[in-house]
Amino acid sequence: MSDPVVEYLGSLQAERGASRHTLAAYRHDLTDFLGFLGRERRALSRVRPDDVVAYVERLRGGGLRPASVARRLSALRGLYRHLVREGALARDPTEHLESSRATRPLPRALSRDAAAALVEAPDVSGPRGVRDRAMLELLYATGIRASECVDLRVDDVNATAGYAICTGKGRKQRLVPIGAHALAWLATYVRDVRPRDTRRHDSGHLFVNPRGRSLSRQALWTIVRRAAVRAGLRRRVSPHVLRHSFASHLLEGGADLRSVQAMLGHADIATTQIYTHLPSAALTRMYRRFHPRA
Repeated sequence: MSDPVVEYLGSLQAERGASRHTLAAYRHDLTDFLGFLGRERRALSRVRPDDVVAYVERLRGGGLRPASVARRLSALRGLYRHLVREGALARDPTEHLESSRATRPLPRALSRDAAAALVEAPDVSGPRGVRDRAMLELLYATGIRASECVDLRVDDVNATAGYAICTGKGRKQRLVPIGAHALAWLATYVRDVRPRDTRRHDSGHLFVNPRGRSLSRQALWTIVRRAAVRAGLRRRVSPHVLRHSFASHLLEGGADLRSVQAMLGHADIATTQIYTHLPSAALTRMYRRFHPRA
């Protein structure tokens, strides 16, 4: 990979605290663009707006999803803005290009009964089931991301006060309250299961495998999908669906948008507002109560 790209990724990590997942995605996208330039025999410093347009059209013609095209264009914009800011280029070839805005799909949320069935699905007669139940309870109780869940450390949870300290995007920390059900299962897991798994090695993470090491995001996805099958849910369920369900059920119950934004760790409330597009029982009740012809 060329030095300018390496330097740009380094600046993302140092200045914006970009996660390793974000850096990996940008590295993949920019490597693909450099491959395109190589085939076109065009240097990174000599790219014209027409070259970027041709690249975007090639992506669209190849069947890439609009969201993925938008992400790659965002990576290019960031790279060229960095090069101009550092004085390596005089002009940004992406400056006057229209953003490739992907249509944001509405979040998929489980019903309250389906969410409860999913969380309660693990077989808690064994240690793995207790761990999985505690993890699922925590995901639904807090709405934290999969990466935030597997990165949690034992010291991040204050069971007495009933909250967890989560480290989200940009290494920003926030306090997230934990409900009584999740706290009870966490206490059982920490007391009865975790000490057995950490006898020889303790990574310090809250959720660990039988060797005392932190779980991967892939392992968490597997746990959620296995629980969905046990719960008899036919749809594809991911940790993010539990996050969506958390937010949707709070808003349906009357929670205000700013509070949900703080708990989700959204930097921009516009990101949280997507949940207001979901049909909810609360909105239906309000409409029927106040509209003159409802």
